[in-house]
Amino acid sequence: MVFARAGWTVRLFDNVPAQLDAARGHIAASLAEQQAIGLCADAAGAVARVTMASRIEDALADAAWVQENLPEQVDVKRDVYRTLDAAAPATAILASSTSAIVASRFTQMLNGRARCLVAHPVNPPHLVPIVELCGAPWTSAATIERARATMTDVGQVPIVVRRELDGFVLNRLQGALLNEAMRLVGEGYVSPEDLDKTVAHGLGLRWSFMGPFATIELNAPGGVADYCARYSGIYRKLAAEPPAPAVWDSENVARVAAALGDAPTAAERDRRMAERDRRLLALARHKRDQSET
Repeated sequence: MVFARAGWTVRLFDNVPAQLDAARGHIAASLAEQQAIGLCADAAGAVARVTMASRIEDALADAAWVQENLPEQVDVKRDVYRTLDAAAPATAILASSTSAIVASRFTQMLNGRARCLVAHPVNPPHLVPIVELCGAPWTSAATIERARATMTDVGQVPIVVRRELDGFVLNRLQGALLNEAMRLVGEGYVSPEDLDKTVAHGLGLRWSFMGPFATIELNAPGGVADYCARYSGIYRKLAAEPPAPAVWDSENVARVAAALGDAPTAAERDRRMAERDRRLLALARHKRDQSET
């Protein structure tokens, strides 16, 4: 959807035909929603630019950009990247949507490894525009620059992770918050509902448009250095007692799950995801309108 609404011709491949069938309806419905609030100029035209390929080689023919969305399994990625490197044009960028695996773990053996990188989007990527670009040690500077320019041209917001690290930037930040959330709920300090309220109606409101450094810069008269001078004692104490990896062990997970109650049914999950997307659409429109004023 991101590429198609920006005018690109898109070929979509999956080795499970049912996934392609489901994608057709989802793409059409979502692009229509995006057009209704001004995020897509021509939904029907964008839909027409997306075709389904029955063979991966057909999807790769004449491609300028290849976006891989495989499971988080190194062996699977390594095998498929051999095919991508052999079948895609030599000028095509090969980008991975991996959330945490660095590109050097599945591109080292490739002849075209200099054109490979991670381009990690955030779910749902057609409504959350950030994309983390992270190359392997052998990824060329030209590839990084082309990727940055391409993501900007299709309306995303790219950032460059300057050297490899597991989890990149976004999931390390998200992980820090989730680690603490798992501890606070698992150890009974707060309910899951109240923790979610703290983010949705507190931290998340500011972070949705200014980020943590911009936030603290305004919370002390002398900016970030002044903030650190005033409040570093608090954060030093908290950092000295970080959540342990055990917050992800089965015992604590069970406590958190029990506090949350029954897991949503498939129908309820679909309803919540649709509501999430509607609210993200509204937020995207608001942020666009604010940037234009």
